[in-house]
Amino acid sequence: MSEQEALLTYLQTFLTSHRQDLFKTILQDRTRHFTVVFENIFMKHNASAVLRSCDVFGIQDVYAIENTYIFKASKQVTKGANKWLNIVKYHHHKNNTLACINDLKTKGYQIVATSPHNNPCTLQDFDVTKKSAFFFGVEKEGLSNEVLKHADVTLKIPMYGFSESLNISVAAAIILQHCTQKIRDLNVDWQLTQSEKAVLELEWTKKSIKNVDEIINYFLN
Repeated sequence: MSEQEALLTYLQTFLTSHRQDLFKTILQDRTRHFTVVFENIFMKHNASAVLRSCDVFGIQDVYAIENTYIFKASKQVTKGANKWLNIVKYHHHKNNTLACINDLKTKGYQIVATSPHNNPCTLQDFDVTKKSAFFFGVEKEGLSNEVLKHADVTLKIPMYGFSESLNISVAAAIILQHCTQKIRDLNVDWQLTQSEKAVLELEWTKKSIKNVDEIINYFLN
């Protein structure tokens, strides 16, 4: 047994069996096949609602590009959902958007710009078998030209009314629900690896225990 495994086994003694089982169940439905990227989102309420949708639909990683605005979450809206997500922020690069795009491409993601422009693909025709990073832009202006220029796919949700756009939180929920359901219906390798599950299980366990640093120090010494 590795030191990490031994530590997890020890820390689990501080959790109820229900809590331990809940972590294992949720980890079975977590994915990095899809990820969500915020570009310059300034409305805390909307960003928080998207985080909650990410947790609900099993998205583990969220990226926040902070070119002008600082990404913040509202506890009243997230209901603690952000606690279980990995949120990576880009705010110290010369070009935060491009740095994020390059990192995601290195990880094997195609860049998906959610926009009704640039000859978009409709949600029903979108190929969910490819690892995809869904980019959502600032509420008024939408995504930057940088994202649109580097996007591998532009995606839109079909609309049939007078309105030509959806609130970002609604759009994200529709896209994530559709895509996460579709990969479960197809032969797609969307689940986390056993190693990734083990890392998250330990992280979540730590977050569930008060004074966990003191407990870990006691265990290690």
